[in-house]
Amino acid sequence: MEAANSSVAVALLCMVTAAWFLHTVFKWNRAGGARQLPGSRGLPIIGESFEFFKSTPSLELIPFLKRRFERYGPIFRTNLIGEDLIVSLDPEFNTYIFQQEEKLFHIWYPDSFMRILGEDNVINVLQSLHKHIKVLVLRLFGPRNLSRVLLGDIQRTAEASLCSWLQQPSVELKDATSRMVFSITAKRLISYDSSTSQDNLLDHFAAFSHGLIAFPIYIPGTAFYKCMQSRKHIMKTLRGLFDERKKAVDVQREHVDFIDILVEDIKEGRPEMSEKIGLDLIVLLLFASSETTSSAMTIILRFLTDNPKALQELTEEHEGIRQRRATPESEITWEEYKSMKFTSHVIHEALRLASIAPVMFRRAIEDVHIKGYTIPKGSKIMISPAATHLNPSIYKDPHVFNPWRWQDTAEPVGSASKDFMAFGGGVRLCVGADLSKLQMSIFLHSLVTKYRWKTIKGGTMVLSPGLRFPDGFHIQLTQKA
Repeated sequence: MEAANSSVAVALLCMVTAAWFLHTVFKWNRAGGARQLPGSRGLPIIGESFEFFKSTPSLELIPFLKRRFERYGPIFRTNLIGEDLIVSLDPEFNTYIFQQEEKLFHIWYPDSFMRILGEDNVINVLQSLHKHIKVLVLRLFGPRNLSRVLLGDIQRTAEASLCSWLQQPSVELKDATSRMVFSITAKRLISYDSSTSQDNLLDHFAAFSHGLIAFPIYIPGTAFYKCMQSRKHIMKTLRGLFDERKKAVDVQREHVDFIDILVEDIKEGRPEMSEKIGLDLIVLLLFASSETTSSAMTIILRFLTDNPKALQELTEEHEGIRQRRATPESEITWEEYKSMKFTSHVIHEALRLASIAPVMFRRAIEDVHIKGYTIPKGSKIMISPAATHLNPSIYKDPHVFNPWRWQDTAEPVGSASKDFMAFGGGVRLCVGADLSKLQMSIFLHSLVTKYRWKTIKGGTMVLSPGLRFPDGFHIQLTQKA
């Protein structure tokens, strides 16, 4: 009898627990400011994060978005990493958001992202200061410096890196190109030289990509904790450099870097500019340059490896440039770089097919009425570039690597268009887009005119939701005869 009563009690407890759980989930899903939108907030606290971050060995729209698109349509609500979000897979709505930036929408990113890259970085500053910072960055990375200074630096660095790879039986491409790109950017930003420094800054940036869009749980062992520890070390190093320059502010330096520009700008007394904003900006620029450009280079070589026809046409373009020179081994000119049309097609196609930045975020600063819905003021919106890049009504056979499609399609002006968002969109277009494309083009020129490569292992691409090479992409380089 006692056993029967015990069983009944356990059953009742289970029923009450299940009822409480269902009530909590129901209440959780009824909350939020965009209840008229279809969708679900998932489970309390964790939302639908587990499914969103699940890896998939495909470059199609990630299953989390694809399933919800089929069920709810292109605009729906969810909850990820503790944030209520409105997801837009609608190209028209996305275009409208970028057109109305700083009017109806402001840029926004999750708490983990902002704490790692800095709450005062350029992503989060007001429009007037953003314009000022962009002017400062373009003093180093604008067209004038790209053509007169950086073009030669990039070529010499690419050739030295490729030559060093010859001595190795296998090179992990993402890591190797990260070091190559970082050496160029860090030199111009902070006069950093890894060969003479006792501190390898790049290794500390390696943790960033794993924790940017993660639960901001500051517990040892978590991706977020590792990122924040790396950030502390980087900031300590940068503050030391900043302090040294402030003390030597009247000393004439042969080469001006970005720290010099920031110290000079702060000295002039611009009230909204501060040392903290400057340091956060340097962190963002160093991370973005090493992570995104190296990822793009790795993706391009991965696609070219499987497409001999594209590789052949790319090689012919660059061989033609060399043959037209009076001295084939002379440095690339700006005019030669601008003539690399098929190279540009390859870069845009690779970035279209394998979006490096899987999502972008904005916040509504007014109630917005669109597509029969009301997006309440304060709503956080997640945009998926892949929903546009892989849309068959925009790109024929969107899952096929076809650089020739850009011969018949207007390539994005200024690195972006309503149908191409690899470098962002709206007024917050990536300020380093031109530098990134220059680095990719010059690297490809040095590679295909002098070397061949073969895959040793790896090369599998997965989305989780950002692009990853879980086994790396290991190649062996050999010199052409």
